[in-house]
Amino acid sequence: MIKAALEAGKHVAATVPMAETKQECLDLVETRKRAGKIYMMFETAVYTRTFLYVRELRDAGKLGKMQFLRGSHQQNMSMPGWPDSWYGFPPMLYATHALSPLLALADRNAESVTCYGSGTIREEYAKRYNSPFAVQTALFKLKDSDLVCEVTRSLFDTIRQFRESFDVYASKLSFEWEQIAGEGPVLHSNLEDAERISIRDYSHLLPPSVQAYSTGKVADAGHASSVQGGGHGGSYPHMVHEFLSAIRENRKSAIDADKAANWTMAGICAHESALRGGEKVPVPETSL
Repeated sequence: MIKAALEAGKHVAATVPMAETKQECLDLVETRKRAGKIYMMFETAVYTRTFLYVRELRDAGKLGKMQFLRGSHQQNMSMPGWPDSWYGFPPMLYATHALSPLLALADRNAESVTCYGSGTIREEYAKRYNSPFAVQTALFKLKDSDLVCEVTRSLFDTIRQFRESFDVYASKLSFEWEQIAGEGPVLHSNLEDAERISIRDYSHLLPPSVQAYSTGKVADAGHASSVQGGGHGGSYPHMVHEFLSAIRENRKSAIDADKAANWTMAGICAHESALRGGEKVPVPETSL
């Protein structure tokens, strides 16, 4: 559908994941290039209040040199409300919620990945995608960087409160996501000092006419994804504003096809690595 819309001369905003295979991702990059239209992947994780706060710390130089990044997305999708096709879905085939904040903060692409699967899900789920893993954990090497990122994801038969998180360890400040929802993330300022912080809403980055949508009720408040994700951190109006701004200014969106393809293929390659027992897998390069 995305490819057809671009070929028809339409601008496209699409939710994650971008595609389910590496070739589909590469094809969309080429289609976007030929069409010359605006494409944006609507990845909520890089427009939440928490991400915008940490990005602000980075841009102000307050973090110092980033040394390591960690992301996780642990979710119980056994609850009602999900399409049947999700049950048994391999965790890393849809890794962008956990991986994209890390790549965005580092401003680098994933170059290669080593991933392992752990545990097993129930047989009726495992056979749907020929993937038994309850949890998948990956190490991503970033291109043109000394950074490595760790990502963990689980969807079924692993009990934990919903968590869509990232941690940043740097030379001046380090940021850690809250362990339990509502208790507040932690900012470490030296070897002994750490404090829980409250993160303000970032509606001031939006035009006045849409600022209220960053803190108000979301349109799909009853959807299982929004219920578990807590409305995705006020990200919706920020994504829409960026997409419309890109169209108005005739420029690439912040998550154009090449970046979306790298973020998506990184997870696909991670799953491939897990199926191969942790073999290192390169992430195909994309460029517009």
